[in-house]
Amino acid sequence: MPQVELSAGVIDYQDTGGDGPVLVFAHGMPMNEKQWRKVVPLLEGYRCVLPTLPLGGHRQPMRSDADLSHRGLARLLGEFLEDLDLQDCTLILNDWGGGQFLVLEEGGHRVARMVLVACEAFDNFPPGPAKAAAAVCRAPGGVWLTVRLMGVSAFRKARNGYGGMSVQGIPDDLMDEWFAPARGSRAIRRDFAKFATSTPDRRTLLDWAERLREYERPVLVVWATEDRLMPREHGYRLAELYPRGRLIEIANSSTLVPEDQPEELAQEITSFLLETGAPPSRSGQRPPS
Repeated sequence: MPQVELSAGVIDYQDTGGDGPVLVFAHGMPMNEKQWRKVVPLLEGYRCVLPTLPLGGHRQPMRSDADLSHRGLARLLGEFLEDLDLQDCTLILNDWGGGQFLVLEEGGHRVARMVLVACEAFDNFPPGPAKAAAAVCRAPGGVWLTVRLMGVSAFRKARNGYGGMSVQGIPDDLMDEWFAPARGSRAIRRDFAKFATSTPDRRTLLDWAERLREYERPVLVVWATEDRLMPREHGYRLAELYPRGRLIEIANSSTLVPEDQPEELAQEITSFLLETGAPPSRSGQRPPS
């Protein structure tokens, strides 16, 4: 897997290559690029770039002084785009919503459009049930306990946790891969804790959200009708917040729309790209490197 060394540390990524428009996918906590494994093959003709961000499922620990707050990670994502010289990108988020804040930063000029798929927004950082986990992570030994619980079936299947993120259910082998780095590395548990406990207060979050009105490029908001973590009204509010926002809803899905309804999601993304001046390359794309 390719790697790039940024100010915070080494970031793994996948890149399908090709000369099509660039789509950059971000994932949730503590997940990795495989969150999009069902969707990327359906986007033929686009260059899909998938960094594994330091949200707890990353394979390489970050530097001890790395800024792993939501804004810090948004800046890191911008640094990633700059290092790979990715221009006119479509930024696609699911679950983690902090990537939106990139458009408030210097690197935001590289983002030509966004697709926000059932993600954190407004003051829903982290989503309701995850607030308890964040509180546990602040206590001594809390992160160690949290990652151990991730290996327990009842914890994984809880409807107020990972069990509620997918109508179809997340495969155990995929969750094993997501949770393994934090289970096996104290340094990655440190990174996990830094991110999980970095959420600013409600007033700050709402101030940041209000500033997102300044982003005047196209935004597709995709919300899931069975989502237990991301309030349905947030989809409507996000579409109204962005001057060129548009909402579509997908049924029979929870937060992880790429897991539950990949074909429909890929169709909506493709339609949005065509409508906003980013048609696929005729030459297609190469397999992931």
